[in-house]
Amino acid sequence: MAEEKEQYLTVPDKITDRSFQIIQQEIEQIMPGKTFDSPLQEAVVKRAIHTTADFDYLKNLKFTHNVLERIQQAFMTHATIYTDTTMALAGMNKRRLDALQVSYQCLIRDERVQKLAQTKQITRSMAAIEIAAQQPGKKIFVVGNAPTALYKIIEMVQKQTLQVEAVIGVPVGFVEAAESKAALMHSAIPSIVALGRKGGSNLAAALVNAIIYNTDVQNLGDEYGRNSRQ
Repeated sequence: MAEEKEQYLTVPDKITDRSFQIIQQEIEQIMPGKTFDSPLQEAVVKRAIHTTADFDYLKNLKFTHNVLERIQQAFMTHATIYTDTTMALAGMNKRRLDALQVSYQCLIRDERVQKLAQTKQITRSMAAIEIAAQQPGKKIFVVGNAPTALYKIIEMVQKQTLQVEAVIGVPVGFVEAAESKAALMHSAIPSIVALGRKGGSNLAAALVNAIIYNTDVQNLGDEYGRNSRQ
């Protein structure tokens, strides 16, 4: 008896390729003539759609102050990524980050964070930002769940008690999620922001991965060297 031929895709790469083909077709129908500021921005937006199956990110995902370039340059100087949830951290491609020598942490369960949150009667997400501020090195914050973390970042940057290279701010929810993201977008901090209520840790991780997947370490190093000498 002859084997029955499978009627669906089973090869991971083919599934991914087909997904992005469908995404492009849908974009052409929804927003004919849609253009992006750069190939990297296009890759990031499409990765967000691929992760969420939500085409609203064509309009809702905003990029400020050359944020994508800032993140890539921070990768070249071995910045540390701080996430607000273990879920966001779990979704990131550690192998690629390790290859870039980019460190990554989620401090939400750190004893120092728990004690500070109790002492000051603030959320652990806020306390985690304060603890991260005390640590050396360049910092990228990735927030997919906690609006209070975004407010704390903005507050500390304005007070010049925290320096950040960039923030990915995409918390999901109904209480202060949209408001905190709007505040971040209008700040002087280079940011990727998902306006409105939508977002989440899965989206936050996907945005980081999209940048990683589209970062050529050798070429980026040459470009960063030229920029630093100008």
